[in-house]
Amino acid sequence: MNAPASLLAIENLTVRFGGLVAVDHVSFEVKPGSIHALIGPNGAGKTTVFNCISRFYQPATGALRFGEHDLLTKPRHRLAELGVARTFQNLELFGELSVFENVLIGTHSQARRTGWLDLFRAGNRPGEHRDRIEHALEQTGIADVRHVKARALDFGRQKMLELARALAVRPTLLLLDEPAAGLRNREIDALDAMLVKLCRTDGLTIVLVEHVMQLVMSISDWVTVLNFGTKIAEGTPAAVQANEQVIDAYLGREQADV
Repeated sequence: MNAPASLLAIENLTVRFGGLVAVDHVSFEVKPGSIHALIGPNGAGKTTVFNCISRFYQPATGALRFGEHDLLTKPRHRLAELGVARTFQNLELFGELSVFENVLIGTHSQARRTGWLDLFRAGNRPGEHRDRIEHALEQTGIADVRHVKARALDFGRQKMLELARALAVRPTLLLLDEPAAGLRNREIDALDAMLVKLCRTDGLTIVLVEHVMQLVMSISDWVTVLNFGTKIAEGTPAAVQANEQVIDAYLGREQADV
């Protein structure tokens, strides 16, 4: 049986900021239904790659394909329609709005004909959006605080709200930028189980940038390692942990034994 075609293909991606080469001819593929981790030291180029995929940056060279789509020809606001969603390292929440309302805003790409502000008008909350929101809240374990203002949540639940908002667009590909950052051990364990379920049960493909090796090595099917903007290794978690170049550049001896 042939291996499935890649869902996301990145080919010779290069990003420059003036004279600085932030990403240098990076290539890797993400298989459908997999959890693919992108790791490396701070400044390695991981978030820059994410910013290219999510169309915040235009690379100097290279190709980005999502299924049959050439992402470099797509504007940022079309990504949700194509099936790509993303969370951010820094939370981008509306503190004075409720949990439900924050996730509702996440569905606005499916309601562009009327404008997202119309979503808040009485009687104009389509059942489809309600269903998406409630399902996302259940998936992330925050349905019980749906009417609480975002600013009143603890940090762990704010992170889950950010994730719920991304899930509400029903993506095929979910980009997670440091989802475990700032979480306590029990919250990381819950996130671990949640992401595995999203992938194995719900069929979601996940690419995550993460420094918490406990999470990366536990859930990832494949790991790509960047250092100074170049790819230095890729493989299974076990293979990456044993790679001497990765140990020297990033993991260190203690992390390699996680």
